[in-house]
Amino acid sequence: MYDNILNAHLDTLKQSGSYRYFLNVQKSAQSFPEFTFEDADGHQKTALNWCSNDYLCMSLDADVLQSLVRVAEESGVGAGGTRNISGTTVHHNRLESCLANLHGTESALIFGSAFMANLGALGTLGKAFPGCIILSDERNHASMIEGIKLARCDKQIFRHNDAEHLESLLRELPLERPKIIAFESLYSMAGTIAPIQEFVRLAKRYNALTYVDEVHAVAVYGRGGAGLVEEHVGEGQVDMINGTFAKGFGTLGGYIASRALFIDYVRSFAPSFIFTTSLPPALCAATLTSVEKVRSQSGLQEAYQAHVRSFRRILREHSVPFDDNPSHITRIFIGNAARCKAIADILLHEHGAYLQPINFPTVPEGEECLRLTVTLRHSEAQMRHLASALAQTLDSVSSSSI
Repeated sequence: MYDNILNAHLDTLKQSGSYRYFLNVQKSAQSFPEFTFEDADGHQKTALNWCSNDYLCMSLDADVLQSLVRVAEESGVGAGGTRNISGTTVHHNRLESCLANLHGTESALIFGSAFMANLGALGTLGKAFPGCIILSDERNHASMIEGIKLARCDKQIFRHNDAEHLESLLRELPLERPKIIAFESLYSMAGTIAPIQEFVRLAKRYNALTYVDEVHAVAVYGRGGAGLVEEHVGEGQVDMINGTFAKGFGTLGGYIASRALFIDYVRSFAPSFIFTTSLPPALCAATLTSVEKVRSQSGLQEAYQAHVRSFRRILREHSVPFDDNPSHITRIFIGNAARCKAIADILLHEHGAYLQPINFPTVPEGEECLRLTVTLRHSEAQMRHLASALAQTLDSVSSSSI
């Protein structure tokens, strides 16, 4: 009985075209974005990765790698415990101090992932304030949605990036009622950027806290990679920032940055922090090196954005349609899961271009897309190769019966 139920759900997923197939990528620090993989017949093939979030290629940086190896040899591979049971080292503390400095906050706290940070922070803060209500953007990431669910407080959903709708909801709430406005600075599927300045203004006017997820913005925006909050409103204007190491900084883990009191409260009450083995000291050391190196490289963010503009110019030259948004996320709307997968399969097996189809539940049904992410290691020749392959493939699939 149990097997039949699970198989039925999986069959439905496969028939819809949304079933997820994982490609076994053999990443190379020397040849990235080129990698090798084994096809269905067992043959070794090469392809170019166009869906990595390692935007600045910091996971491949020699200094970051050296820090990882050095501290692993000194301290071992694992932390050996939660933060309160021998899992706090000088490397954890140094990294948290660096993050607080990066965002201009009093304190910071690192988690095993940004997903766990959102669970812990939103879930804990939502319970802390009697009668709290969380106002959430309708496009917020799954981790924020799950964190809000854990809070077990009232919630209201406002239309994506719609400051007028948000204000209409705030206006109906008593000024003294605790409120948290939760949104992302940059939405990774559509590439849209929140009206951060407007949301901050509303929070101050209606006595609300602001919680901003910056996972796709840290490292690639703002002074020294501090993100879009720093770029749009400056330091000290939002109450809590969520960030990640796993994208622009190239390692693994997540964090929150805020006032010392807020950090101490989450540290003391969040189950996803208290009961999780801490990140390995070597990984913290490598992340610290990455953050410091990104902060020290003047013009790095501008150089990356120029790289994105070059990529989009080449796509236009080849008449490849994409959503022209203000961020580095380049999305090609497909709108059908089966067609999306078919395009991705052709690109991989016939053109050596790896783009993972984005299907439900990552995006709503009917909004299936291909998300292109260029990194600093992608050359102009590789961009032109992808643009040509996309133009051919999109044309051939759109005229087929898929």
